[in-house]
Amino acid sequence: MPSQPLLRDQEPEFRVVVRNGQRRGIRLERGFWDMLKRMAARNQETLGAVVDRIAAASGPDANLTSAIRVACLHDANAENALLRRLTSIEMIKAILFACPAPAFALESTRKILTFNPSFQNLVRRQLPAGQDDDARKDMRLALDLSVADILERLKQNGNLPVGTGFVIGIGERRHRGQINVVRAPVPAPDLLLAFVVNG
Repeated sequence: MPSQPLLRDQEPEFRVVVRNGQRRGIRLERGFWDMLKRMAARNQETLGAVVDRIAAASGPDANLTSAIRVACLHDANAENALLRRLTSIEMIKAILFACPAPAFALESTRKILTFNPSFQNLVRRQLPAGQDDDARKDMRLALDLSVADILERLKQNGNLPVGTGFVIGIGERRHRGQINVVRAPVPAPDLLLAFVVNG
C-alpha cells in the first residue's frame, strides 16, 4: 500500500500560472508542483518563468503537462548526478588532500580507507620504519571510542565533530594523539573523516 507522502504527491492539483500576462491552466500531481517550486527557487525565478521556459523549449504543439513532467525528471536526474559526484570516494580523497592537517577516512570496521600526505608524514615521523622495513602496511589503529559510539554521538549532536583519542601502531611502536571525527558526506556505507588535532 502506498505511503501517505506518496499518496499526497499523486494527488492532481489545478493551478493557473501567469507569465507576461499569459495565463496557463495546468493540472499536475502535487509532487511535480513541488519540483517546479524547487527549480524556481534554485534558479531564483518565478514559477511562471520556469513553466514559460519549459513551454518555449517544448514547442507550440507539445503537451505542456507532459513537457513539465519530463523537465522535472531531467532536472532530478541532473541533480542526482551532481550529488553522486559530490558524495563519491574521489571527492572524499580530494577533501583530505586539500586539508593541511593530518587526516584520514575511516570505515566502520576501523580500516583506514584513504589518507592525506600530512597523515603519511606523521606516521613516518612518529613511527619510523627500518631501512628494509615495509611494516607500514601492517599499521593498526585503535580508538578510545568505538565507531558505533562515534556514529551515535554524531547522530545525537547534529553531526558536530566528535573528539576521541587514537593510537596507531606498527609492531611494538605506538603513537597516541587526538582526532576530531565527522561523518563523511557519502550515502553508504558509514564512513568517517578523522582530522588529527593533537599528535
